Amino acid sequence: MNSAVLVLNQNYEPLNVCTVRRALVLVLDGKAEVLEVHPRGVASASRVFPSPSVVRLTYLVRRPRPRVKLTRREVFIRDDYTCQYCGRRGHDLTIDHIIPRSRGGAHAWDNLVSACKTCNHRKGGKSLAQARMALKTVPGEPRAGMYYTIERRLDTDVTESWQKFLPGFQPVRPAYALSPR
Repeated sequence: MNSAVLVLNQNYEPLNVCTVRRALVLVLDGKAEVLEVHPRGVASASRVFPSPSVVRLTYLVRRPRPRVKLTRREVFIRDDYTCQYCGRRGHDLTIDHIIPRSRGGAHAWDNLVSACKTCNHRKGGKSLAQARMALKTVPGEPRAGMYYTIERRLDTDVTESWQKFLPGFQPVRPAYALSPR
């Protein structure tokens, strides 16, 4: 019942990932149709229903393009898990406010960067000029990709039944996780 189900818009655009229970409710209410199923069914007291893997809504949902949420993880992904002061890559990064909050700096995309602990401690509550440090790249708000809502909700790998509905999908994984420590 807790398996992931890919929800597609009427035009086959990926919208969301939900649970089997939510997908079954959509199908039984006539709001969606099942395109792919899991091997095992879902049993009720009187019937066994096919367990959906991919469903398509019967109506078109118009929605604005999603914006990337401002979180630690998203800042690290934007900065490619690299310290923006010294260029060191790794998993022990911190978040640094370019203009410190104590000096009126905002908690916004253009004021946040990934920094290693050494550089963050060295900069402290000072401005870049006072700390005599420079940024490797200018920070800004990243654009949400085509599969942003899908890739951020997946805890597991994409099943084979989803592949034909997600052309070119590459899950976001930290670069350091792919190489041995």
